[in-house]
Amino acid sequence: MDELMEVNENNRIQYIVVLIGSENYGIDIKYVDNIVRMQKITRVPKAQQYFRGVINLRGEIVPVMSVRRKMDLGDDEFTKDSRIIILKIEEHGNLGIVVDAVREVVTLGPDEIEHNNNRDVANTFINGIGKNGEQLISLFDINKIIEDKESSSN
Repeated sequence: MDELMEVNENNRIQYIVVLIGSENYGIDIKYVDNIVRMQKITRVPKAQQYFRGVINLRGEIVPVMSVRRKMDLGDDEFTKDSRIIILKIEEHGNLGIVVDAVREVVTLGPDEIEHNNNRDVANTFINGIGKNGEQLISLFDINKIIEDKESSSN
């Protein structure tokens, strides 16, 4: 019986729940390197419209993109709660994404995640919907965000 519980615990994934507009989105914690307060973002000429620019994070230059712009949700509205989530993708290095607020960390098991089987939804940056009690959380497919960034810049 203990082995069965251990297998279920191993299948659970932690997500950082962030707010973009009025919606909750989850980012798999394995991709999150750091969460930093909003800071000056230096614009980069001729970059895609969803790229805000770059920041200097402890001596490292990190590109920053707007998830709002990327998903056609309008422009960012910076407040005291706005944050930059630094994602660490092994083959791509670091990338910052702007979010309106960081809410909490939740742990979801396979039975609490509804994966996208709809082709229209499968072409988005969302790979599933997490259910945390009454709260629904759209789960980001970080790889699609990264891949789209690269194919758009070529």
